[in-house]
Amino acid sequence: MKTRILTSIVGLAVLAVVLINFNTAVFDVAVALICLVAVHEAYEAFGFRKKDLYLYLPAIPFTLVVMFGHAGAARQAILPLSFCLALYYCLCVIKNHRTLSVEKLGGFLLFNAVIELCFYSLVELKRVLPAAEYHSDAVYFVLLVLCIAWGGDSAAYFTGRALGKHKLAPEVSPHKTVEGAVGGVLGSVILALALTAVYGDIANRVEAFTAGSIGPELYFLLAILAAFSSVLGILGDLFASAVKRQCGIKDYGTIFPGHGGILDRFDSVMFIAPFVTSCVTSVFYALRK
Repeated sequence: MKTRILTSIVGLAVLAVVLINFNTAVFDVAVALICLVAVHEAYEAFGFRKKDLYLYLPAIPFTLVVMFGHAGAARQAILPLSFCLALYYCLCVIKNHRTLSVEKLGGFLLFNAVIELCFYSLVELKRVLPAAEYHSDAVYFVLLVLCIAWGGDSAAYFTGRALGKHKLAPEVSPHKTVEGAVGGVLGSVILALALTAVYGDIANRVEAFTAGSIGPELYFLLAILAAFSSVLGILGDLFASAVKRQCGIKDYGTIFPGHGGILDRFDSVMFIAPFVTSCVTSVFYALRK
């Protein structure tokens, strides 16, 4: 437990530094590096090793282009690069049809797509909510995603330990309970509203933040958003657990002592980030205009 707590403190400190530099290249580089580590963890989870690096290496330039997609040239390159990448993997199957498992490759590419979408969503917030116009709203929504995911995880863990009786998905994740899931959803909602209240207070007093007031209707929408997102977080966690069971591994990595790998920490974020980003960009600001 001490190792987990110490790792969490260090991780939060690093997160604070990254978010302080949100409007610089530091944030983009950090997200790109985390994404590349996550993709490599998925690559190894499916049993690929050094001799199969030809399957991982193309993901490096692709990830960098996607994570820096807010720049004009990079954004225009995403579609042709995606086509070239898909064509490349198809050619790999043709060339190595006797040795390359299409099942394993398909699993890796599916997981890779989910990972890329997750981290791209965080970068997309920076693009669609530029600081010049929206001040620190993008940072708030990144924190909202993490609060819903990680806060929900913690609430589910403690609620499950205290009240858990009914298994949620025993074959996939035997320790998760229905009671824990309900506690996780409630915890996500409470933390999301608390974060919004703090941000709303700062936003009305500090010039660096958006000056617009946050009204009751927004709190209502955020409560619904947080509840649904928390359910998506549970699904992301179960999806990652199902993959681990099929691959026969306990953790995706060891980068976080006591916690596992990047995917072990970001599994609940995977579906939340794109959902929240989609809602923010297509609903929230449309309603506020």
